[in-house]
Amino acid sequence: MTSTSPPTRTTWDAWLYALTIFVSAFLLFQVQPMIAKMILPWFGGTSSVWSTCMLFFQMALLLGYVYAHWLHALPPRRQAIVHCGLLLLSLAVLPVLPNAKWKPTDASDPSWPILGLLTVTIGLPYLALSTTSPLLQSWYARRAGSVPYRLFALSNFASMLALLSYPLLIEPALTVQTQSWAWSAGYAVFAVSCAAAAWIAARGHKATARSEVRVTVPQGEEPTMALRALWIALAACASTLLLAVTTFITSDIAAIPFLWVMPLGVYLITFILCFESSRIYHRGVFFPLLAAALGCFAWYLDEDSLSVNIVLTISLLALSLFVCCMVCHGELARLKPHPSRLTGYYVMISIGGAIGGLFVGLLAPNIFNAYHEFPLSLALCAALSAFLLFRDWTNVGPEKFRKAAAFALTLAVVAYSGWVVKKERFNISGLKAIGRNFYGELRVHDWGSDSNPAAYRELLHGRISHGIQMRDPKLKQTPVAYFCEGSGIGHAMQTRLPNANWKVGIIGLGAGALLPYAKAGDTFRIYEINPLVLDMARTWFSYLKDTPAKVEVALGDGRLVLEREPSQQFDMLVMDAFSGDSVPVHLLTTEAFTTYFRHVKPGGILAVNISNRYLDLQPVMERAATAFGRKAIAFHYWAKESESLCDSSSWALLVDSKLQASSEALKTGIWLAPHTKFRMWTDDFSNMLSILQ
Repeated sequence: MTSTSPPTRTTWDAWLYALTIFVSAFLLFQVQPMIAKMILPWFGGTSSVWSTCMLFFQMALLLGYVYAHWLHALPPRRQAIVHCGLLLLSLAVLPVLPNAKWKPTDASDPSWPILGLLTVTIGLPYLALSTTSPLLQSWYARRAGSVPYRLFALSNFASMLALLSYPLLIEPALTVQTQSWAWSAGYAVFAVSCAAAAWIAARGHKATARSEVRVTVPQGEEPTMALRALWIALAACASTLLLAVTTFITSDIAAIPFLWVMPLGVYLITFILCFESSRIYHRGVFFPLLAAALGCFAWYLDEDSLSVNIVLTISLLALSLFVCCMVCHGELARLKPHPSRLTGYYVMISIGGAIGGLFVGLLAPNIFNAYHEFPLSLALCAALSAFLLFRDWTNVGPEKFRKAAAFALTLAVVAYSGWVVKKERFNISGLKAIGRNFYGELRVHDWGSDSNPAAYRELLHGRISHGIQMRDPKLKQTPVAYFCEGSGIGHAMQTRLPNANWKVGIIGLGAGALLPYAKAGDTFRIYEINPLVLDMARTWFSYLKDTPAKVEVALGDGRLVLEREPSQQFDMLVMDAFSGDSVPVHLLTTEAFTTYFRHVKPGGILAVNISNRYLDLQPVMERAATAFGRKAIAFHYWAKESESLCDSSSWALLVDSKLQASSEALKTGIWLAPHTKFRMWTDDFSNMLSILQ
């Protein structure tokens, strides 16, 4: 007859350590998309908001690791006292709800206000959470005398679970207010658990010291400066690629939690795999795949290579990011030090992550006039990989092939880096103007020769057109592209009565291509968040200069400015503020439409450009119209290949029933049937996955 021994105290302690690390990592990465979604409506809804948030998260993580490294040098009992004090102090800021006083009141760069808001709102809880994994791992190593790197993998697994559960489970089901209170309750439970772990570590150290049977972990060799620098470089390379790919995706599709967390989830999966087992990462497998991944990234740098298939595009980018991060993190795992040097190792990794965040989130928008960080990160990854192979050829191949491989690899890295730089220079060569700020990259490009009547000038935001103007003097004041007379906005303009003076509001200036519809006596009031757009429109396009109407420009987020203004009584309010396929969700909520209709006079029109390759915005339009007692009419214009003045476009016009019945211009539109299963978005709730095409 056999008997099972009851769990020892050490076993229970190990479970407490593992549970605390798991909960802390889950909360740490759950709060990232949650807080970013809360503040997104306040700062223009752009992908740069997430990049700035990531910068904060990485800097806070670095501070947490430095704190853990410093705390590890104190006596165990003092460690427990200090850390419990931090946990108690962090509870004072709960619940984690941002104060509306942080909303911007002008069009200045919001990077520093975002960092300040995050520091005040979640700074202390985030700091406490970020210290948990390295701190508890070091306590566990001291008590158990075993290598704790599997706890690092457990931490990353919990992080990935948090990131995946947010867009798939949390965001579609709960409002942000409910999310905040639930997260705050979970944090309070974590604080109690972490405090208990701290005192167990201190008490256990005292007890083993008295009995003189303490298990010690031998001190490893002090890492060299070169090794520390390599740790930092590998972490910085992976971090820069992560943020560059995230910016690339969210700029062209949508700044939403799902597309934020997908690349971050891929990044964390590589951490889990590389630190879970040394057998998963093998150079002979991943270095050839790295060549393919870098090639795939380089292909997507081509303006014409972006697939219209959203699943294929995201899948290829995610797979390429996975391979690159597997190499960076696999090499980090190969170079991991003795457990006694654990906290210092994590500090170096977090320094690398912070360098990547600083470069992409803060430096690049201010020192580059284009998205140069993406091709630069690819060249860095190629060069760093070559250096690693030269440094250590283990698992690469037979000895006799190594010299030939070294020579071939050197040529390949030089050729690849040169090609990437040349491709980037080609993409910006021949431009009339190029500029960049917090809100993105703007380019002015001339297409066609001056003798060609179809030649035009275009304003591009990244890859997306923000308006064109024909270069033929006879056509310069002709409505073109998705504003042409056959488009939905063209039909809306035809509803005006003869000799009537209109007051029109426009959210999103672009090149100013709506102004050809303006007549003498009209007033066009334009709301533009990006000062650089206004500069480009005034300098390189003549719409603003040539219009006979009175033009007013209000700089700032259109919704926020309208919220502060008295009713403008617009005959028409036009929303053309989307960056192509990227949709600022905060412009499509119940609260936003309440503001819009407060400014539209009775019988007026709210016109929304809903052209999009990836998202079906018709349910949003229909639900908004129904909620405010109006009708939603869709106009889909499909341009023929022979047309030079019109582009395919989709518009939704939200009008009252009387105008719909009386206007001939609106009768050719499609009345949108009720989408009763679609839940209307609010500032508290939105679900972008529900409208993916």
